[in-house]
Amino acid sequence: MKTLKRAGSKRRTTLAPNEHIASLNPWIRTTIFKTMSSDTETLPEIEIKPETGIQGELDPGYLVICWDDPVNLMDYVTHVFQVVFGWKKERAEKHMLQVHNNGKSILTRETLERAEHYVHELQKYSLHATMERDR
Repeated sequence: MKTLKRAGSKRRTTLAPNEHIASLNPWIRTTIFKTMSSDTETLPEIEIKPETGIQGELDPGYLVICWDDPVNLMDYVTHVFQVVFGWKKERAEKHMLQVHNNGKSILTRETLERAEHYVHELQKYSLHATMERDR
């Protein structure tokens, strides 16, 4: 049992555990009692849709490509790859050499949002980077 002091009242009243509900707004009281007294729950119906298509029809992804430029040094490009992608030095150097020797390197294949993120990060470091939809 709780002891409650009603607003504007100098006297304290003692109520049984559920008696304070009776003093609430009638709409709230009705809602609470209906919720407390219901023995069964009504769950929302879940519509299960059959899978359409096959695995090969999924989004093909986007390629992040870094292009060669005559401005940035090879050590700098390696460092940027390590920072942006979190790669070890060996992997970063491999891609840097592809950029230097072949004119470009496909750095990663990602979703549209992540590919955009990587391209912007590389461009912040003044590297020439683009993305293409994978076939």
